Amino acid sequence: MKSHAPRWLVLISNLPGKNQASRMRIWRALKASGAGMLRDGVYVLPNLTASRKLFDEQSLGIRAVGGSAHILSLESESPAQQETLMRLFDRASEYRELQDRLNDFRRRLGKVAEADARRVLAAVAREVATIAVIDFFPGSAHEQIRAALSEAETALNGRFSPDEPQPLHRRIPRREKSAFLGRIWATRQRLWIDRVCSAWLIRRFIDPKAKFIWLKRIEDKPRRAVGFDFDGAEFSHVDSKVTFEVLLRSFGLEGDAGLTRLGALVHYLDVGGIPVEEAPGFAAIVSGARALAPDDDALLRSVTPALNGLYQSYRTD
Repeated sequence: MKSHAPRWLVLISNLPGKNQASRMRIWRALKASGAGMLRDGVYVLPNLTASRKLFDEQSLGIRAVGGSAHILSLESESPAQQETLMRLFDRASEYRELQDRLNDFRRRLGKVAEADARRVLAAVAREVATIAVIDFFPGSAHEQIRAALSEAETALNGRFSPDEPQPLHRRIPRREKSAFLGRIWATRQRLWIDRVCSAWLIRRFIDPKAKFIWLKRIEDKPRRAVGFDFDGAEFSHVDSKVTFEVLLRSFGLEGDAGLTRLGALVHYLDVGGIPVEEAPGFAAIVSGARALAPDDDALLRSVTPALNGLYQSYRTD
């Protein structure tokens, strides 16, 4: 007897002919879940906990309107049948469509406003995330679209935030908060993700009475001001870490789960890497706030509630 669980779950359903609304509702739910259809009323999914829950829920709905539903777990009879079943879950064509949209986005990037560009990229990122959830057998197409999305984000930031600092390669020393209380902090004006999130972090967790200067030219930084997120600043990119993450490490805050998750969000939006589900939405919020804010002080004030909410959600999940 085989010691492992069968690889596939199959839902065999039958609905009375007059239940068209119920039939459509069930079909849409199964399609959204990524289920493959072997024939009308017969659906297959990889044998996962989420698949079993989905099929159980749909079975209850089918029986509630007078239909019948049976769930079977099974193995493929042959490598050929296994390949046929796996082809039902091939997402390559969906990824290709998104790749085409990203290519078009890159070609048109120099001709569109920032808010419009970020809205388009956020929409593509949401669709990539949606497909990834039902990509049960991710392969090269999945890796390619992730890389393409990261490259598009980098191109967008290069277009609208061209002066991002270059990372240093050094040890990140531990700092005492007591030496940084009531200070003036300085960074480049026209804040974007890393800078506005770092300013929020500084004011909430490091220096509650921090005052900020938004520099048009780095050379205008006052001598006693603490610089962050620009080349030569006291706190800026180090190796693979963005400024927000460097501040976490410098002040011993990396043990806070909420801040660590925020750091992953900032990292992805600033330099790419592992996608974060909330990233497109948060980028859209900051982009919209930046378009509406008369200055960077107003931008920080308007983004603060969103960051407070994200932090609270992250630390309590």
